[in-house]
Amino acid sequence: MTENTPLYLHEDVVRPEWIDYNGHMNVAYYVLAFDLATDAFLDHIGLDRDYKKETNCTTFVVDMNVCYLGEVLEGDRLRFSTQLLNADGKRLHYFHRMYHAEKGYLAATNELMTVHINLDTRRVAPLRDDLQQRIALLRERHAALPLPEQAGRIIAIRSKIAVT
Repeated sequence: MTENTPLYLHEDVVRPEWIDYNGHMNVAYYVLAFDLATDAFLDHIGLDRDYKKETNCTTFVVDMNVCYLGEVLEGDRLRFSTQLLNADGKRLHYFHRMYHAEKGYLAATNELMTVHINLDTRRVAPLRDDLQQRIALLRERHAALPLPEQAGRIIAIRSKIAVT
């Protein structure tokens, strides 16, 4: 791996069944589209179906944040980038951006924390050494990238007037 830019591993199109009564992509399908980008990312780093078959290990999402920044409509082409924010021997913290492929605007972001799970025990388990090395190299390269504005967001109502 020699990536020192975000990874561009997934593209998609807004499907008719993803449209809600407001005429745009429903929030649940943003998560589905991001999950497909996650699959591409995990395949890229080696946490793919073959790895699961060999080790009976996989990843589970333990925390997620989605920011909806721009509307997408049926038929719009989407392009996703992925940035590894951090990782250790058992966890991955990564960030997807969803762009409108033709117009170029940022439509949404998705920040995730996943853990590596042994499916025999249903417990967190260390990643295989070769994967830890690949992930560490990618983490090192992505450390040079700026932290996404939406990363680490807290949901809150910030009042301009103090309530007494």
